[in-house]
Amino acid sequence: MLERTTGIVLHHLKYNDDSIIVNIYTQLHGNVGFLIKVPRQKRSNVRTLLLRPLNILELDFDFRPNQTLQRINDLRLYISYDSLPYDHIKGTLALFLSEFLYHVLKHEMANPSLFQYLCNSLLWLDRSHNTQKGLANFHLVFLTRLTRFLGFWPNVQGFVHGMVFDLREATMVNSLPAHGQYLNGEESAFLPLLLRINYATMHLLRFSRQQRTHVLDMLVDYYRMHIPEFPEMKSLDVLRTVFS
Repeated sequence: MLERTTGIVLHHLKYNDDSIIVNIYTQLHGNVGFLIKVPRQKRSNVRTLLLRPLNILELDFDFRPNQTLQRINDLRLYISYDSLPYDHIKGTLALFLSEFLYHVLKHEMANPSLFQYLCNSLLWLDRSHNTQKGLANFHLVFLTRLTRFLGFWPNVQGFVHGMVFDLREATMVNSLPAHGQYLNGEESAFLPLLLRINYATMHLLRFSRQQRTHVLDMLVDYYRMHIPEFPEMKSLDVLRTVFS
């Protein structure tokens, strides 16, 4: 049965001379791999305009659960970005987010709340008039709040100074965990503040270059602990450089 859904492009790669494989996080079925035929004379336009990572598309396809790769009948832009593909700072954030989401959502099933969060975040970034300084904490807020939809939102209820955050169990504890995977006292005390920040208030977090890099590394390590086979990310160094 032909279905219509919206989806966010995560990644694409060449399959053969006239086809590419595209991973799209769809509203109806979660992360789906598609095999798309791209005639040579149209390949450039399709890749740059439609299948750019983080594009939000509308697609028609016949979903077959037993097939590893689905085939698309038709696809088109669902929302056109105003600035995300053209602004250097936003483009750097998009490069990081697309690589990050490709790994994090690789096995993620349909989750309407997660899908809406992703769309809202991308549209906020696209339509924001903030400068580099105003967007410097966007990725930190995005990664932090994303954990709520993936099942490991940090539990900081009842926190008092002296407690530490157990990274493995995702909760505050009174004594140092034997496994050794925890935030130190200063990091643990900062976490409740980080969890309260949103896109509208993120400019209030004043970080030095070292502090921002440390928080980012802390978040990526936390994801790596909870997402199986989370690899090293190529875009991390670029992000660190731009927002240092």
